[in-house]
Amino acid sequence: MAQDEQVLVIERSVYERAGTFHGLAMDVDRYIEQIFAPGVTRYMPRSQAETDPCFKQVIPYVLMTCDGKYLSYVRGKRAGETRLVGNRSIGIGGHINPTDDMSLFDPYETYLNAVRREVEEEVNVETKHSDRVIALLNDDTNEVGRVHLGIVHLWTLDEPNVTRREQMITQMGFMTLEELSQVRDTMETWSQLCLDGLEEMAREQSGV
Repeated sequence: MAQDEQVLVIERSVYERAGTFHGLAMDVDRYIEQIFAPGVTRYMPRSQAETDPCFKQVIPYVLMTCDGKYLSYVRGKRAGETRLVGNRSIGIGGHINPTDDMSLFDPYETYLNAVRREVEEEVNVETKHSDRVIALLNDDTNEVGRVHLGIVHLWTLDEPNVTRREQMITQMGFMTLEELSQVRDTMETWSQLCLDGLEEMAREQSGV
């Protein structure tokens, strides 16, 4: 980890004012409005953010689905978060870093642009897709979760045309809910929580 890497954070108190929870929160608008209100987000050194629970690092967690299957992969040894190496995941994403072309006038639009860049760094998505923020994700039961807050996106792909860019991504492919359930014990905690809520998130996506 580069000691001077800057990552997007909010003060934990912002999350607490919006309402604490464990697992998934489907009341997306309430959290998004408070997280991305003017002046709320900031950047700080990742080395500090990883050890200071007074802050939450904002992490996009993009689930990809096509024809009832979900993209899944195993985090290899080159994974940026060494504490998650060897775990299966159904989320693509990572820390948001400052870039020269990021606008300060619309923090949420800036975030969405950064999400697209983050995904492009890890995988090639060679098909049309829709993108919807479907939940917030939190787990304060372990040292990784305590300093992170996930924003869960659901990308619905026209075709299952996804290939890896990052070497840390291994054993990648689309799996059914039944197949994912069979390997749930090998998943990182965030993916377990998302897997448990996939049916509810799918209903939210369809508006049912």
